[in-house]
Amino acid sequence: MALQLGALRAALLDAGARPETADRAAEELAGLSHVDERLKHMDWKINAIMAVVIVMLGSQFLLWSKIGEISGQLTAIMAKLP
Repeated sequence: MALQLGALRAALLDAGARPETADRAAEELAGLSHVDERLKHMDWKINAIMAVVIVMLGSQFLLWSKIGEISGQLTAIMAKLP
């Protein structure tokens, strides 16, 4: 038997559902609950990945600005050469 939500199964049986139907419903809902917990667990991973991507993009922006400065300096040096 798979993981079940006991209170839900008992409530369904009290409401007049057949035991097989109550078992299946409790198992399905327990499975959905497990998936929901896994998604919550993955949420922090997604946020961490997004933070790393933002840091990388910021680094790229700073790098390109430094390359622009170096390019300007090289152009000035080349202009002074005979």
